[in-house]
Amino acid sequence: MKLVSYLNDGHDQLAFLVNDLLFDTDMMHPELPSSMNMFLNYWEENYAIAMQVNAAIESGRIARTNGRSLEEVQLLSPVPFPTSCRDGYAFRQHVEAARRGRKVPMIPEFDQFPIFYFTNHHSIQGPGDIVCMPDHFEKLDFELEVAIVIGKQGRNIKAAEADEYIAGIMIMNDMSARKLQGEEMMLNLGPAKGKDFATAVGPCMVTMDELAAMEIPAKENHTGKAWNLTMRCFVNGIKVSEGNVGDMDWTFAEIIERCSYGVTLYAGDIIGSGTVGTGCFLELNGTGKLNDPNYEEQWLKEGDVVEMEVDGIGKLSNTIVKEESDFSILALKKLG
Repeated sequence: MKLVSYLNDGHDQLAFLVNDLLFDTDMMHPELPSSMNMFLNYWEENYAIAMQVNAAIESGRIARTNGRSLEEVQLLSPVPFPTSCRDGYAFRQHVEAARRGRKVPMIPEFDQFPIFYFTNHHSIQGPGDIVCMPDHFEKLDFELEVAIVIGKQGRNIKAAEADEYIAGIMIMNDMSARKLQGEEMMLNLGPAKGKDFATAVGPCMVTMDELAAMEIPAKENHTGKAWNLTMRCFVNGIKVSEGNVGDMDWTFAEIIERCSYGVTLYAGDIIGSGTVGTGCFLELNGTGKLNDPNYEEQWLKEGDVVEMEVDGIGKLSNTIVKEESDFSILALKKLG
């Protein structure tokens, strides 16, 4: 089942996505809410009804004339108002390559426990324009990821049970302003301003039943589900990155276990996987320069179109837009 949120008369509207047509949830069944947030807050009851409705749409028992074209609407984040957003660090290949590019050794703690950071859940957005300030264009980067959505409240969740708390999965582009990020990380606190301006997710949330055929074993000595889903990123139509969700070293179940230790997770929380190997210009530039001293760095520019595709989920497309402002916080840095 694929669920999307779109802008409808000034508010977010939840809909089933079937064959590029949208079917408003509340119009399809009187007991289904019109918003993703309400849907998630009563996930188990709503999910059972929604599965029956989705099957009726797919089989043609609900006519296509009840839907509207995906092209007619402005898509939002599938979860327009997430209760929080954390981002993990699950792909060893990315961590190794990024550290190699900085000429520092692999950190052994990566293999001991999964980590995450909190990002700005008010800056979560869906497909469309990503508006950037001047300082963001100082080494502006994409990050190719997937993210899960928590479907029910839980605390101290064990990894062996954690997959039961996942409502669905989305594509995630964790945008990064690398100059801001690099400066603030020197103080060992962050990331903050290098990350908090935009995180794009979407275009839909895919429920886990739809990915059952792609399920694969987790890596050795790890707990939880994994999925064989190819991930790709294109910038202006040119493929710059490819990886697989199945390459996650830490599972989402293990990340949930750590996130929920002594803390309550809520329906609507978003948790990202972290960047797949080759999944950002920071990593690609570092590898390129190691192999060729004359390698020319790539960074995102105004007008660039970033498209991310993940098998079984869809395509997330965003365009980089410059905000009409010359205000710079980098220029406020005190020297001496």
